[in-house]
Amino acid sequence: MPRYEYKVLPAPAKGRKAKGLKSPESRFALAVETTLNEMGAEGWEYLRAELLPSDERSGLTGSTVNWRNVLVFRRPLEAATESFAPRRIETPEMPPVTEPQLRAGETPAPVAAPATDEDAQDAGLAASSDPAIGAALTTRARLAGVRRDED
Repeated sequence: MPRYEYKVLPAPAKGRKAKGLKSPESRFALAVETTLNEMGAEGWEYLRAELLPSDERSGLTGSTVNWRNVLVFRRPLEAATESFAPRRIETPEMPPVTEPQLRAGETPAPVAAPATDEDAQDAGLAASSDPAIGAALTTRARLAGVRRDED
């Protein structure tokens, strides 16, 4: 993982004069742009701007909190980029997928025949337009009939 060193500068408080720039906004934008370009030329990457509190003395014994705008820059450490070497991770081999095998003496479970709406109607239940609901009603009717026979 790359490691970085950071540099924090106070954000420009007022704009820089330049030919053709009349408004305070454009002069301020030029001051910020110049700061960013100077740091970029030195290899620093702009990370973010922060507004942080600063306790400062006020008078003989008092203190006040002033909020300061700062610009945060970073760049990779030289030693960290040399030690970082990405490597390819090997994909593990997966065993082939096989069907489950029966143990000796076991028989496969019987597959129930699909229920029909006719079975549901025979049991006195209303037929459903959804096949899944019809199958559930038929199964319920069959189980109810089996339980009655056991009683």
